[in-house]
Amino acid sequence: MNTKLLGSLIFIAHITASAFGQWSNLNVPADLRLPRDSTVKSQILVSLDQFLFQIQKPNKENGFVLNADLLETSVLMDEMKNLETNQSLKKENFFKPYLINLTVLNDTNCLVQIAYMGENGGIPSMRASFILWGLKRGSQFYFNAPLKQNTITWKTQQMNHVTIHFKKTINESNARKYFQMVAFYDKKLNAPVQPTDFYCADNFHEVLQLVGVDYKSDYNGYGHNTLTAVENGHNLNVNGNLSSDFTSFDPHDLWHERLHQVISTDSINRPVDEGTAYLYGGSWGLSWNEILNRFKTNAHAHPDADWIALYNESKNFDEKSRYPLNVDFVINALLVQKIEKEKGFSYVVELLSCGKKQPGNENYFIALEKITGITKADFNSNVWTLIKAN
Repeated sequence: MNTKLLGSLIFIAHITASAFGQWSNLNVPADLRLPRDSTVKSQILVSLDQFLFQIQKPNKENGFVLNADLLETSVLMDEMKNLETNQSLKKENFFKPYLINLTVLNDTNCLVQIAYMGENGGIPSMRASFILWGLKRGSQFYFNAPLKQNTITWKTQQMNHVTIHFKKTINESNARKYFQMVAFYDKKLNAPVQPTDFYCADNFHEVLQLVGVDYKSDYNGYGHNTLTAVENGHNLNVNGNLSSDFTSFDPHDLWHERLHQVISTDSINRPVDEGTAYLYGGSWGLSWNEILNRFKTNAHAHPDADWIALYNESKNFDEKSRYPLNVDFVINALLVQKIEKEKGFSYVVELLSCGKKQPGNENYFIALEKITGITKADFNSNVWTLIKAN
């Protein structure tokens, strides 16, 4: 087990049996070492308590974050939202924020560590742990993510509107290919061209450490992922998929990343999203043409295929392959190709935004009929038409 996590679990087992000071939003163990200066102690604790009170607001409205630190702190604040509920126990307000470390570094700076922890039947559990820097201005403290401090020795290179932050070297040729693909996707999505700070981490564990997420149970087992934020027309991307050589980027996953910055995941239909990613980025190292050829071979071997049933099943048509290729994803790739060619990409966005997958894909078929005129009754014949046309 992670030694920090183990230490925190031992810590909560101790504090649940002892007294602690409880502010409106922050639990402070009675035996935690705090500043001797009562004024400084009060300023830090009151400010931190109010920072947590405002954490559910839009990030830019938090009065305990300086605007100069908003972009990188926005990433951390997003990770600190909605942590109280224990989903498995179906208990609200189960996990509570505890101050587990406070270090005053000098007259104007401090370091704080907060853990969201709970206890059930005498067994402690942790949801997350965060590290923040505190900066005194006037009579209060403001808090920010440690990203800038953690990368102070890193180098930077400018590529058009992107500032790339890296440790030692980057593969410039691969980086340019990567950002060209980003530009291709963003143009389709009508995403604004905005200044971007792009950090090249080695993996997702490093991403979390850089932004101040010491631990979060949601990410157990994640080796690669990316955290992003947008504030005041400026983008932040702390990327744990690429390292500095940019050789491992997947155009398929990059499509998802760019789409999710433009359309809420609450409204995205995953089979359409995946189909669009097939079309523009391939999948599992296969190009779209390679996927299509495998699909056509399978289709011609099954001339009596019931495409609507296979679509609803999300049937893997390439069962001998190491990685699955899904019928519904390929059909959507073909439909997206047709819709974009005939009506424009805004209609693709409409299909993408038809809502999360439902039983029987009812919302999808309603949107598909509205956009293309294709109904459930003639779905099979239209799929065969698309196959023959490609």
